[in-house]
Amino acid sequence: MANVKTTLDIRRPKADGTYNIIYRITHYKKVYTINSGVAILEHYWDCEHSVITKQHPNAKILNLKLLKNYYKIEKVILTLDDDFTIEKLRNIIKGNASNTSKSFKSFAQELIDQMLATNKTGNAIVYRTAMNRFLDFCDKDIMFTDIDYKLLDKFRHHLQLRGLKQNSISNYFRTIRAIYNKAIKHKIVDRSHYPFYDISIKSQRTANRSISRRDIKNLINLPFEPKTQSYKALNYFMLSFYLRGMSFTDMAYLRRSNIIKNRLHYTRRKTHKQYDVKLFSQAKSIINHLHQADQNYLLPVLPNDIIEDSLDAKRIIKQWIKTTNKYLNRLSLELHSEVTLTTYSSRYSFANIAKQLGYSNELIAEALGHSYGNRTTSIYLDAFDTNKIDAMHQHIIKVCISKKS
Repeated sequence: MANVKTTLDIRRPKADGTYNIIYRITHYKKVYTINSGVAILEHYWDCEHSVITKQHPNAKILNLKLLKNYYKIEKVILTLDDDFTIEKLRNIIKGNASNTSKSFKSFAQELIDQMLATNKTGNAIVYRTAMNRFLDFCDKDIMFTDIDYKLLDKFRHHLQLRGLKQNSISNYFRTIRAIYNKAIKHKIVDRSHYPFYDISIKSQRTANRSISRRDIKNLINLPFEPKTQSYKALNYFMLSFYLRGMSFTDMAYLRRSNIIKNRLHYTRRKTHKQYDVKLFSQAKSIINHLHQADQNYLLPVLPNDIIEDSLDAKRIIKQWIKTTNKYLNRLSLELHSEVTLTTYSSRYSFANIAKQLGYSNELIAEALGHSYGNRTTSIYLDAFDTNKIDAMHQHIIKVCISKKS
């Protein structure tokens, strides 16, 4: 059982020369402290009896306060018994007792529910997947203080044995760490228990997902029957490419109102960054081909009555991406490409072709909506003329559709 003692902390004097009176709690040879909120000059402290001497003008009132707090701490320690942790003690003393009973699952589910309530479904799914995977490994719900280096290391080994790639493992660990950090901020667990100091969370560089401009040309020139699934998949891939690697999700949410003076203005769902993309004839042609007059959206992905960013919307888009990738994969085989085409390959390909054409990393990053370099560099990026990005954009499209090799 934990023991408590009232003492004067003479290690660190305050600016006025006084010292804090603290409660020192010892539990299995570990020592914790709780500040009493009372500070006095050292000569007023009776070390033998752990009280303020009578010479202090407010000795009677302050000693009564110290005694009440002491018995309060003793009572909590007795109540917690074998379930004692310093976090639980501190939370109860501070009036946050309800937090001490929150397990990893209950708190993570609170975060997920909050995300779903604000239509942050992407993050909610990531959190829920990581939570379920971790708890399946633990085979029970756990408290935050149960999460230590040993448990996390076993979890990583468990994922490796099941063939997960490093980037997938890193995603799980980053999410669990994010949940833990939020728990610290909510006073559910003390930072002294933080288990991630010695856990390396590194991602591997992803394999090349881009195809060459020659592959783009060959892709466009493949013989297609109109209205086939392969033809539809190609249209979505090329529309993304013509829109500077726009994501499938962002394309699915496009409306006529996003088009202003032959430019496409939209906010990316993933980063909330605003984009301003010129609509060249190739993109407009695909949009006009795919758009149906009775639809609110430019592309026939989402129904008119969908709640944007809801779980239903997320499921629909996910299924569309899965189907589109299936047929893009078949196109990869027809091209004899070393790269498996996906809806995301268009973004990599746009950037790679721009690099091959000699454009700077800064300009490419600006076109894709990425930051590049340090903070000072980012300030200069803001000054890029839209015309320069448009010129690069047009050049990339031109070399990819040109009949010349």
